[in-house]
Amino acid sequence: MIELQDVAMSYSLEQSQLQVLDGACLSVAQGDTVAIVGPSGSGKTTMLVLLAGLEQPQSGEILIDGVALGGLDADALADLRRDRLGIIFQSFHLVQSLTALGNVALPLQIAGKDKVRERALEMLDKVGLAERHNHYPAQLSGGEQQRVAIARALVHEPGLVLADEPTGNLDLATGAKIIELLFELNADVGSTLVLVTHDDQVARRCQRIVHLQQGKLVENRDHALSA
Repeated sequence: MIELQDVAMSYSLEQSQLQVLDGACLSVAQGDTVAIVGPSGSGKTTMLVLLAGLEQPQSGEILIDGVALGGLDADALADLRRDRLGIIFQSFHLVQSLTALGNVALPLQIAGKDKVRERALEMLDKVGLAERHNHYPAQLSGGEQQRVAIARALVHEPGLVLADEPTGNLDLATGAKIIELLFELNADVGSTLVLVTHDDQVARRCQRIVHLQQGKLVENRDHALSA
């Protein structure tokens, strides 16, 4: 499902270059669950941004389901994200003029799916917000907005889910429910899950734990053997 081949990415600071990925390599099979861990500022979010095709690496190649992202134009990248990806970033990017239901239904409507309202309501219920379906983002708390964003990312049952600290703004009980939902999707439809987390317990639930260290992706082989 995922191939990173010698991927490099850096950002210009005022008087220096920050190298966040330096020859990073990773192979993830369909249906795998992978935790990406590492200190703040190590480049974990950058890696998810690149996997989503929202930026291009300075060198190296990224393939999603056998498709090289570097060879796609903006429209093809948008189609790939619509059809195959569920993206949960720390910025919610909700459409302020749409209700919670409207936001969750949006991916289904764009893709021309049927039973849009029914499926969107079902996903809102799974994240505990069915009773808030007619509320707009401005009427929801930060944690509720995050749950709407998660429901929107998962409603079309994507083949690949990219999640950046998906429980960061949630209380323990709600966070645990969201983690269960992510692993439930993995089990039910065989989705691949790449999860950035600082939570050791969440990381250990994944089949693989990969550390981002000085721009390299280093797998925790002890975890793989004990899983």
